[in-house]
Amino acid sequence: MPAAWLERRVHRVAVIAVPPATTFDLSIPELVLGGTTIEGRAGYQVTICTARPGPVTPGGSGLDVVVSRDLAAIDDADTVIVTGTGARDDIDPRVLDALRRASAMGKRVASICTGAFVLAEAGLLDGRVATTYWARSAEFTARFPAVDLRPDVLYIEDGNVLTSAGLAAGIDLCLHLVRVDYGAATANAAARLLVAAPVRPGGQTQFIERPLPATTGISLAATRAWALGRLGEPLTRADLAAHARISVRSLARQFQAETGLSPLQWLLHQRVLRARELLETTDLPMPQVARLSGLATTDSLRQHLVRRTGLTPTAYRATFTHSAAS
Repeated sequence: MPAAWLERRVHRVAVIAVPPATTFDLSIPELVLGGTTIEGRAGYQVTICTARPGPVTPGGSGLDVVVSRDLAAIDDADTVIVTGTGARDDIDPRVLDALRRASAMGKRVASICTGAFVLAEAGLLDGRVATTYWARSAEFTARFPAVDLRPDVLYIEDGNVLTSAGLAAGIDLCLHLVRVDYGAATANAAARLLVAAPVRPGGQTQFIERPLPATTGISLAATRAWALGRLGEPLTRADLAAHARISVRSLARQFQAETGLSPLQWLLHQRVLRARELLETTDLPMPQVARLSGLATTDSLRQHLVRRTGLTPTAYRATFTHSAAS
C-alpha cells in the first residue's frame, strides 16, 4: 500500500507579482519549490500571477517581467506567496482582497522580503509575529504598529502566515515549506540541487557579522563538516575548539560570526535534522535514532521533535516516511 505522502496531489502554489516586481524574488519559489521532486514526481506546481496580466513594472534590475496569469490562480492554490515590492503603499485593492480571501479559506500565505508590507496592508499580520528585510524594519514598524516585527531573524511562521527577510532568506523560507510539506530529507535534497546551504532555522539572525572569513582569519567550515560526521558522539564546545585549534571563547565568537548561532545551538539544529532524516528514510527503532543523531535518549528525541514539528517521533515517521533505507 502506498505511503500517505504518495497519495497527496501536487501542492499548488500561486506567486503574486506586485509591481515593482523583483525578478530575483519572483524566481525563488520556482527554483526551490518547482524543482522539488519525490521519487520522480513533482512536489509543487508554481504559478506566477498578478492583478493586471501583461508587463509588470520591474524593481531595480530593469529586466522586463511579463506575467500572463491573473489573480484567479489563487483560487486553486494551497499556498500563496507575495514577493518583494519595494514597500510601496498603493497596493492594488484586488491583491489585498485576494489575500484576505485566501487567508479566510485557510490557505497558507507567505511573503518574501518586503512582500510583508503587502500582507500587513491586507491586515493579515495584525497581532502576529512577522519579519521583513531589515533595512525596511523602521518604516514597517511605523506603518504597521499592530504587527510584532522581529527584524533580526530569517523567517517566522505564525499560524498559516509566514514571512521572511530579504533576498536569500526567501530561499530559506521556501526550503522550510518543503520541509513542512515533505520532510527534512526532501528539503535537504532540494538544497543540494540548488547548491544552497541546508535548511537553516528561522530564528537564525539576518545579521551575519562575517559571512566570509577574513583573509588572515580562520574559517570554521572544516570543523562544522567534521562535526556533521560525528553527530552521534557527545560533542562539546571544547571538542569543537580543539578541532579548530582555538580557544572555546574564540570558537563561540567565530561561530556566531559565521553562522549567526552559538556552537551548541548549531549542533542541536543539526542533530534534530539528522533525527528527522533517519525517521523518514529508515526503519530504525527510536532508541537507535536518538543515539545516531546525538540526542541520546528517546525522551530527548521526543521533546525536541515535538517542540519543532508538533509531532511525536512515531507520528512524524508515519507522516513523512518516503522509503525505508536498507
